[in-house]
Amino acid sequence: MQERSFPKWMTTMLRMAAIYNILWGAWVTLFPFHFFDLAHLPRPNYAAIWQAVGMIVGCYGIAYWVASYNPYKHWGIVLVGFLGKVFGPIGFLQHVMQGSLPWVFGLHNITNDLVWLVPFGLVLYGAYKQYKQASGKIKEVA
Repeated sequence: MQERSFPKWMTTMLRMAAIYNILWGAWVTLFPFHFFDLAHLPRPNYAAIWQAVGMIVGCYGIAYWVASYNPYKHWGIVLVGFLGKVFGPIGFLQHVMQGSLPWVFGLHNITNDLVWLVPFGLVLYGAYKQYKQASGKIKEVA
């Protein structure tokens, strides 16, 4: 039996991210105006766009669950999630500065993106370290 090459916390964290994303995605898809009502924001004209965001976030949740079985092997899934967690808040700030979104809209960036940045980054760092260690053991064949 092969020994696990990654820390157990990574599996736990990715499964927590998976459950969170699936639940958040379902919430936004089934109740597209609820977030806007809670944040006292005007409801969007096109609920389907927000519901599509919910569907995509829910799909990320499924991917995170798959990645939880071996985060180093499935580092690409973690990387895509990490990039979304970097670029989502950047896009939000851009729209705040342009005046097209209020600050309160960014509340979802805290739980959807910012809390996951460091753990996802640590998974990617661990995968990189494992790759570098393994590549040092590989001998070139002429």
